[in-house]
Amino acid sequence: MHASGAAGEPAAATTAALRVHARLRELLMAGMLEPGQKVSLRTVAGMLDVSVQPVREAVSRLVADRALVVMPNRAVRVPLLTLAQFRELTAIRLVVEGYAAGEAALRRTGADLAAIRRHDAAFRRERAKARPDAARAIAHNQALHFTVYRAAGIAELLPIIEGLWLRIGPVLNFDLRGDLAKLRMAKWERCHAQLVEAIACGDARGARKALARDIVGAAKRIEARGILPPGDHDGKSRGNGHGPGH
Repeated sequence: MHASGAAGEPAAATTAALRVHARLRELLMAGMLEPGQKVSLRTVAGMLDVSVQPVREAVSRLVADRALVVMPNRAVRVPLLTLAQFRELTAIRLVVEGYAAGEAALRRTGADLAAIRRHDAAFRRERAKARPDAARAIAHNQALHFTVYRAAGIAELLPIIEGLWLRIGPVLNFDLRGDLAKLRMAKWERCHAQLVEAIACGDARGARKALARDIVGAAKRIEARGILPPGDHDGKSRGNGHGPGH
């Protein structure tokens, strides 16, 4: 009995760490964690009803992915992207996510298209409300994008796109969450409509262009606010040290 329990402990710890890792990824990509926000290991452990150890393991993985940073005082925070980093990530998104959208137009199934239309309709309904729920709208937007990317049918592509969203999601979605007026912008909805129509028609070039307009439009709104520090020319952020051993 004791041997069985002991053998089960590492598996249980691994499962807990995976669950914490998945939840923190969701929070980062959805902008629920603000750029620069401190991430308390004990708070996360209490929120997910686990010990601190699996949280520490999950955080270490996210630090390795550059989704979190360890400061010189060992505090864990969400990175503060510089303008240079933001522009670099946006440029990469245009290539990678644009490619995925184009492939989705060529490879999507009927079930894929139905799911894409469903998420687009849900986003439109939320956006049309007098008081749209930012969290729901952002979730529908994210679901729409990733349903498109999955429809490309390229398994190796999804982790790359998820890695980009881990880095840029806190800036993009926190910005939207803090300004509900943006949710009522018709231009955003038009980009989605053009993307869905291009995918429905098998128009790869049109899908890439529609997605590019969506990404560039969001990037311009954020840059116009002037909230991102300029950073160095090589894209390195000042003050985002990873601390000893990271």
